[in-house]
Amino acid sequence: MKRILIYDTTLRDGSQGEHVSFSVEDKLHVTRKLDELGIDYVEGGWPGSNSKDIAFFRRAQELKLRHAKLAAFGSTRHPRSSIAHDRNIQALVEAHTPVVTIFGKTWT
Repeated sequence: MKRILIYDTTLRDGSQGEHVSFSVEDKLHVTRKLDELGIDYVEGGWPGSNSKDIAFFRRAQELKLRHAKLAAFGSTRHPRSSIAHDRNIQALVEAHTPVVTIFGKTWT
């Protein structure tokens, strides 16, 4: 039997709308509710992009999610930086999530 897994981006992509600004408490509440709904993956945001997301990922480690796996979102390393010294990559590691979603940047 095949199963469709749901990956929710409300806490990152959904927060980019006009007049939308989640507090850390809001993000924790939404994460709990998405878990209760049975969502498989909850993308928490881009750790290191702002102090609110840093605080969210720290506090999210205390959540007792029954179903959902929390994902951190970020990009590949900067071309002039090693992985060991890239701030974006280090922030993804320091988020301590079971899932990391990485997008690759390209240009000519």
